Amino acid sequence: MSSYLDKQQIEAYHPYTVTDDGKTPLARAQERMQASEQWHPAQLMGRRWSIGCVALEITQRCNLDCTLCYLSESSEALKDIPLEEVYRRIDMILAHYGPNTDVQVTGGDPTLRKRDELVAIVRRISERGMRPSLLTNGIKATRDMLEELAEAGLVDVAFHVDMTQERKGYASEMELNEIRLEYIERARGLPISVFFNTTAYDGNFHELSDLVKFFVAHSDVVRFVSFQLQADTGRGVLHERGFDITQATVTERINEGAGTKVLFGSIDTGHPSCNRYGMTLVANGNVYDLMDEPAFVAAFLDSTKHLTFDRTDRRAVVNKLMDWVVHNPGMITSSFAWASRKLWRMKADILKAKGKVNKLTFFIHNFMDACHLDKERIDSCVFMVATRDGPISMCLHNAKRDQYLLQPIEVKSESKLRFWNPVTGKLQDSLPQKIEVRHTRKNARGRAKVRLEKQRAGSHVGDAAAPVQPSVSDVET
Repeated sequence: MSSYLDKQQIEAYHPYTVTDDGKTPLARAQERMQASEQWHPAQLMGRRWSIGCVALEITQRCNLDCTLCYLSESSEALKDIPLEEVYRRIDMILAHYGPNTDVQVTGGDPTLRKRDELVAIVRRISERGMRPSLLTNGIKATRDMLEELAEAGLVDVAFHVDMTQERKGYASEMELNEIRLEYIERARGLPISVFFNTTAYDGNFHELSDLVKFFVAHSDVVRFVSFQLQADTGRGVLHERGFDITQATVTERINEGAGTKVLFGSIDTGHPSCNRYGMTLVANGNVYDLMDEPAFVAAFLDSTKHLTFDRTDRRAVVNKLMDWVVHNPGMITSSFAWASRKLWRMKADILKAKGKVNKLTFFIHNFMDACHLDKERIDSCVFMVATRDGPISMCLHNAKRDQYLLQPIEVKSESKLRFWNPVTGKLQDSLPQKIEVRHTRKNARGRAKVRLEKQRAGSHVGDAAAPVQPSVSDVET
């Protein structure tokens, strides 16, 4: 019997609201994990943090037209939400999840927002004691922009690069390494962690192991690699993934590329069917699993659950861990034994690398199809989107995205309450009863859809895209 939510159940879900129950965000997170039967000694959610990540969408515009895209058909017609509303959502995230929350500044592509506003948004998140990261395709993320964002408090930059983006002149994932190298050099030396996101789908699955080798070779800069399994949602045109693309098969590709078995599952981040997490060390180009002793990992996780680590400062992390060892004598013996075994296995490579060891984390995101939402996974979700009315699961948000985007936003203007219209970008004195989106050649994407239709018809893929026929979509608010 299927556990997928039906349309009525999907509509019944609403964003989370903050209640004055006297509980900490961490305690609420633990209760969520317990209610969804995901609470155990190796569960990060509710133990180390109150949420994995909150996406703050500051624009719906994008300068790419991906064949797999979670945005809606209305996205290109929408104006950027007011800066005051972005600030309000930042404060809302803090109220829900507390300090040290990872806030992903995203879109669309957030670099299309006015640069001074993007910098102000990152600074606001940092000033509120949370960790801002930037999710971008990198096209406009120049070195000087990254420098300015780092000064404003940016902690991470996650570059999304893969074949679904159909960047002109690149016919394979390995050819796209030219772009990845350019992005690595842009960020080199800056006090920010560099991540790469890759969509795993039929078109690049055979290249994933080679891509892992690339990331291993550049682990002096790259800290985190996320493989996101194809999902049928949004305005994408590729729809259902092949049966051979699963968490297990992507894990096999990662192991092939890493040249060793990476144990995914020593710790959980929310629901194991959604996220799989593996951490490694790289010395002299060779990969060593850092979490291959689950019992010790679980004990270490529980003992250090109160600690926060600065991902941009390795020395500070090492010092904090050394201080933890000193103040936790019960863990000294097991920690020393664990470290000794690791160092013994790595000794030859550490010597050849002159002591240079890099940490490289692998993450597998198994996003759900819009029509295949599992209640248990939604209820234990650790990846939220900040909407007007509160945070909600990313997969659930994508399944009914326009309901949250085509909404008026209350704005106080000259001590008067007015309503911002996302289509016109203008303030109105009265609440709009209907928000109308007109898809035209200017604001509709559709290029990927046209290319796909030409491929199916046997036409040359490189031909110019045919015009998109205008249509009208009315959505009640």
